[in-house]
Amino acid sequence: MTLDAWVFEKAAWKNGYTSVAGIDEAGRGPLAGPVVSAAVILPDDVPISGIKDSKKISPTRREKLFDDIHRHAIAVGVGIVGPVEIDRMNILQASLLSMAISVRNLQTVPDFLLIDGQFPISGDLPQKAIPKGDSLSISIAAASIIAKVTRDRIMDQYARDYPEFDFSRNKGYPTRAHKEAIRKYGYCSIHRLSFKGVKEYCR
Repeated sequence: MTLDAWVFEKAAWKNGYTSVAGIDEAGRGPLAGPVVSAAVILPDDVPISGIKDSKKISPTRREKLFDDIHRHAIAVGVGIVGPVEIDRMNILQASLLSMAISVRNLQTVPDFLLIDGQFPISGDLPQKAIPKGDSLSISIAAASIIAKVTRDRIMDQYARDYPEFDFSRNKGYPTRAHKEAIRKYGYCSIHRLSFKGVKEYCR
């Protein structure tokens, strides 16, 4: 996180915006499961320490921060796009769609968006795309935590339906064991059939 994790939020506030949402996604790289995005609007006096890019936080700490963010945020929205849609439109477009859905699911309507990455999302709201935004903006970092924990919990549920793929451990990512399981058992209903590592086994 930057020395001032609020630098992008402050810039938006200075320009007259009052309800700034950070947006991030989780799950672009896996071979299975949905892509999940979150949008988070934080108060400027949020009493939570340690919010940063979810990839740099332990699972236990992420769970704690997940609860804290839900407790103290002005609004939290989640957007989920499943593997069928990912295969139909490609993972980039599915990720952007899940981001747009997460914004629509906010209980409070934002007036400015801070988006992780380099691509804008659909909609009429003013927005700023920020490469590596989850390491630069506290709102985007909070969204990354919500998206990651939400997706991990979904994959834990799928692990009970498809124990042979060990989704609770790999979360759908292309680990050696996961790829070996696909070779052994074939694909299941939540695999992304357009992805290398799965499509080779589609008939």
